[in-house]
Amino acid sequence: MRYFCFALLLSLGVGSIRAQDSTAVRRDTVIAPTTTDASANDLLAGLADTTQTEGDLLPHKMIFTQRAFWGPHGLLRSMKIAPLTSEGRVHELKVRRTMLVAHQIGGFITLAGFVAQGLLGAKLYNAKGQDYVDTKKWHERSATFINVTYGTTLALSLTAPPPIVGARKGFTSIKLHKYLAIVHLTGMIATNILAGMIENNSSLKPIHRAAAYTTFGAYAASILAITF
Repeated sequence: MRYFCFALLLSLGVGSIRAQDSTAVRRDTVIAPTTTDASANDLLAGLADTTQTEGDLLPHKMIFTQRAFWGPHGLLRSMKIAPLTSEGRVHELKVRRTMLVAHQIGGFITLAGFVAQGLLGAKLYNAKGQDYVDTKKWHERSATFINVTYGTTLALSLTAPPPIVGARKGFTSIKLHKYLAIVHLTGMIATNILAGMIENNSSLKPIHRAAAYTTFGAYAASILAITF
């Protein structure tokens, strides 16, 4: 199960590292007003535009997962599930908002899992006998839970319908969130690899612990970047 989750994270991670959420904004574009703060506007921006042609309804740049589902010739278009129309795009932007809200909720759930995993890991390093066996079992269960919630949270971000509003120029909290995502994704992959190697090489435990702490720090910082 651990290796399946690792493979899932690795495949999703390629898309995350390549992710670009930017596009040019037409002058006749109307941005729907929101009541959220600047960070939420960047992450959950919606747009209603009835003056665009079908060719202008999608951003010029999309990550490959979005293009596979929502592109002009994507799976949902070819199956007639989500026709590319102005009305359809308005609905898709509502779906996008819902998925990204779920992405944020999943982030907090995963963060709680990281905290529990850290406590179990600290206990495991000093445990002996039956206490070690029991703690190790819960440590592995916690790792599986984190991999599942982390992968789900990542998938929600990568497969959400694309936006229309271009990304704000300059350094923003959303860009910081994405840069930190590269760090904690790399840490997740390294932590999973090292966890499998520890069984045959206990000297890797300090490196595994350092990778886990780095992952947690980057993940917590990425959440704080779009929360406050």
